[in-house]
Amino acid sequence: MQQKTYYPKAADVQRNWVLVDANGQNLGRLAARVAHLLLGKHKPSFTPGVELGDYVVVINAERVTVTGTKTSSKLDTKFYHHHSGYPGGLKSVSLRNQLAAYPDRALRAAVWGMLPHNRMGRSVLTRLKIYAGPDHPHGMQKPQVFKVE
Repeated sequence: MQQKTYYPKAADVQRNWVLVDANGQNLGRLAARVAHLLLGKHKPSFTPGVELGDYVVVINAERVTVTGTKTSSKLDTKFYHHHSGYPGGLKSVSLRNQLAAYPDRALRAAVWGMLPHNRMGRSVLTRLKIYAGPDHPHGMQKPQVFKVE
């Protein structure tokens, strides 16, 4: 008799809601842990190529920290680039300005860099909810608090 391999079905997936507080957390380490939760790697039934991850709600994104000395901090040396599609349309924003104006974009870009860049990665990223302050509209889902060490 041949042993069958277990492959999780869409109906078998149990998606939980997880609340992560970014207050005082390092940007890269926080993004790695959030990507781990989104992909479902913390579950014993993890299977590559199958979306088993949870919904992740990140609060206090404006209070995230970065590494670096005072002379060469990543706040001033790290830039986010995007192009408008027109000649001379390259725009660059420093991490300091990005955190001041749109703190959710900096964290979303860091998490996206740690996810697979394909259809599954894009759909996994839709389960990430980032808020600059401590308030979020997902109280009815009763998210479990995730302690980041």
